[in-house]
Amino acid sequence: MPRAAVENNSRVALRIRPADKARIMRAVALEHTDLTDFILRNALLAAEVVIEQAERVMLSERDSLRVLELLENPPLPNARLIAAAHALPA
Repeated sequence: MPRAAVENNSRVALRIRPADKARIMRAVALEHTDLTDFILRNALLAAEVVIEQAERVMLSERDSLRVLELLENPPLPNARLIAAAHALPA
């Protein structure tokens, strides 16, 4: 039976195999914390890693030098760029 959507609920439901839960509970006990804190802390750390990887561009030294060169000496606008600029609303 489907559940009704609940707005403004800060709960997260998680189905987990008993062996996985036992392993997590062992880690919880070793860190002297509770399950919610353990899961939230580690999920947030993993989220930061994912976000960092998605938002940061790593350039080689050669590419970094090329970007700096283009910033200091930008190329002249080509016909397509000029046309795009003229197409913008005034």
